[in-house]
Amino acid sequence: MLIDIYTHIFPGDFFDQMSKAAPRLENIGKRMQAVVPVYNLEERFRLMDAFGDYRQLISLPNPPLEDITDVATGSHLARVANDAMAELCTKHPDRFVGFAAALHMEDMDKAMEELHRAIKDLGARGVQIFTNVNGKPLDRPDYLPLFDAMAAYDLPIWMHPARGAEISDYRDEERGRFEMWWCFGWPYETSVAMTRLVYCGLFDRLPDLKIITHHMGGMIPFFDGRVGPGMDVLGARTTDEDHTGVLRALKKPHLEYFKNFYADTAMFGATLGIECGMKFFGVGHTVFSTDFPFAPTAATIEAINSLELERDDLTALCSGNAERIMNLPV
Repeated sequence: MLIDIYTHIFPGDFFDQMSKAAPRLENIGKRMQAVVPVYNLEERFRLMDAFGDYRQLISLPNPPLEDITDVATGSHLARVANDAMAELCTKHPDRFVGFAAALHMEDMDKAMEELHRAIKDLGARGVQIFTNVNGKPLDRPDYLPLFDAMAAYDLPIWMHPARGAEISDYRDEERGRFEMWWCFGWPYETSVAMTRLVYCGLFDRLPDLKIITHHMGGMIPFFDGRVGPGMDVLGARTTDEDHTGVLRALKKPHLEYFKNFYADTAMFGATLGIECGMKFFGVGHTVFSTDFPFAPTAATIEAINSLELERDDLTALCSGNAERIMNLPV
C-alpha cells in the first residue's frame, strides 16, 4: 500500500469561495486553475487508479490564507475547507486516509479554536502551517501554543513553504523573476523556518514534536556541512547582534535537532535528492509523498523503486511511517 502523505486539494466549493474573497491570487492562483485534479474529483480518482492500492492525505495548496484574506474571512474559509475535507474522508475512506487541517494564523485564539475543532470534532490527522505567517517567523512566542497542542495530541504538523514573486532576487529589482521564488525560494524558506525553530529551543521543549517538512527538508540535507560545522561559529560573522549564546543554550549539538524533523519524498522524481535526504533524516523520518497533483506521481514511485531498499525499509517509507506518525489504525 502507498500512503501519499502530502497531496493537495480544493474541496467542495472552497476554491470558488476563496476566489470571491481574494480575487487577486496572482501567480499561485493562475497555477491552481490550470491543474484540474486539484478541484475535480473524477479526474483525481482516474489518475489515482493507475497506482493500485494508493491513498492520500489531503491538505489545501498554496496560497496561505493569511496572505490573501483578513482574519474573519480567512477563519471562515479554514472552517469551510476543514468541513469539506472531513466530508471527503468520510465519503471516500478508500481514497483518503485523512486530512491536515487548514488554519488562519493571524489571530491565534481563532486558530487554536479551529485546530481543536478540526482534530476533536472532524478527526483531522494534524494541521498544516506555512513557513511564515504573512512574513512573520514561526519562532515567535505567539505561535508556541500551536506547537504545544500538537505535541499533546501526538499528531504531526505539515510545514509548507510559502514565498511569492513579491520577494525579489536582487535589491535592484522589485519582483522575483523566472519563478526562482518557487524553484529555489521554497527550499530556502523551509530551511530558514527549520533553523529558527531549532535555534529557539523548540525541540528541547518538545522533543517528540512531529513536523513534516515538504520537499525533503529544503536545503538542510544537502548543506549539512554548512549547517553543522559551518554554523559552529554562529555569531562570528555578525557585528550588530550577539548570537554567541544561541548554540550554547541548546542541550545538544545543533545539527542533531534537524534530524527531529520528518521529510517527504516530493522531489519531482529526483532520485539523488531523495537518496541524500534519506541518508540525512533516516528511513524512519522519511515519508512517501508526491505533491499530487502538482508533480509527477509515477516518477516519484520510480525514484523510490530505483533505490532498491530492503523490504522493511520500503514498507516503512511507503506506508508504515505515515501510519505511525498519524496514529492511523493498521
